[in-house]
Amino acid sequence: MEMILTDEQKMLQQMAKDFAQKELAPKAAELDEKEIFPSEAVKKMAELGLMGITTPVELGGAGMDHISYVLALEEISAACASTAVIMSVNNSLYCSPIVKFGTAAQKEKHVKPFAAGQKLGAYALSEPGTGSDAANQQTTAVKKGNKYVLNGTKNFITNGPHADAFIVFAMTDKEKRHKGISAFIVEKDCKGFSVGKKEHKLGIRASSTSSIILDNCEVSEENCLGGIGEGFKVAMWTLDGGRIGIATQALGIARAAFEVAAKYSMEREAFGKPICDFEGVQWKIADMALRIDASRLLIHRAAWMKDKNMPHSKEAAMAKLFASETATFVTKEAVQILGGYGYCKDYPVERYFRDAKITEIYEGTSEIQRLVIAKNALKEITK
Repeated sequence: MEMILTDEQKMLQQMAKDFAQKELAPKAAELDEKEIFPSEAVKKMAELGLMGITTPVELGGAGMDHISYVLALEEISAACASTAVIMSVNNSLYCSPIVKFGTAAQKEKHVKPFAAGQKLGAYALSEPGTGSDAANQQTTAVKKGNKYVLNGTKNFITNGPHADAFIVFAMTDKEKRHKGISAFIVEKDCKGFSVGKKEHKLGIRASSTSSIILDNCEVSEENCLGGIGEGFKVAMWTLDGGRIGIATQALGIARAAFEVAAKYSMEREAFGKPICDFEGVQWKIADMALRIDASRLLIHRAAWMKDKNMPHSKEAAMAKLFASETATFVTKEAVQILGGYGYCKDYPVERYFRDAKITEIYEGTSEIQRLVIAKNALKEITK
């Protein structure tokens, strides 16, 4: 694995950092407080090519690799985790699977304007009663003529209220369980489609999350992604890439919290000296820095393997598990280092603390990541 960044990667990283610190960081607290979707920021990210970083140029994207993607996403995440997850979903969960599994016509219609940032995509797998058990889908799709009629409800859909199209998973043959799941590209103006309740969340409050309702929703058979019965394969392949994105979001949150806490520890004095001179604080700083660096290495390994078209389910799960648990650890320690100030909105660490928790839950809980890791590790041992 190459550890030295190319000039192009460094330029993208610096561009994303400059944009994030100038455009996102100053507004992040207000957007969080008022639950305002960052429409203008998303539009500007599109102009910079950040909404389709790994999508081929001929399909409206920047045509870069996944190392470039995680470098840029870390910078966005460090400034505003809400804006970062919007970017992550459009890149990893929407554009990427259509590029991989879509027909030429699907790519032209459902990737180009999304990678270019003219439209926004979403991914709809979870249901009110079906989260981690993705094979137990209750949403159905029944063929009628040259259309499929979808019925069901999808839950916790990031970008839901603002997305123009969704990759929706539904049962086309319940008897086959996971082999009976199919994926469909569903546009928001499809007959029978509606957006449900918007969620009010602990963290990433500027990111819009809602349910979507499919009530005899009619979708052309041309919008089936990857073939009938191939939906579970599409979903799992997509989540491998998505977990790299969420791991990077967690990394950005952790890094931002660490930087605030470290600077504060050098400025805050107690008993006649900066608190960073006390062993108790130094141990916290050391543990935080260690976990952040380890997270980044795991993420870059998974991204590198994805770029090389190598199997990376275990590596993506490791990156997501470790980085998300690092984010909750680091943000908690940051609040502790700042003491009472860490608990107040005058400093951003309380927002980082709230934002971090979701990274252990969505796109596969920490418990699911451990199952994926164990399953793959045992398989490797018995080869």
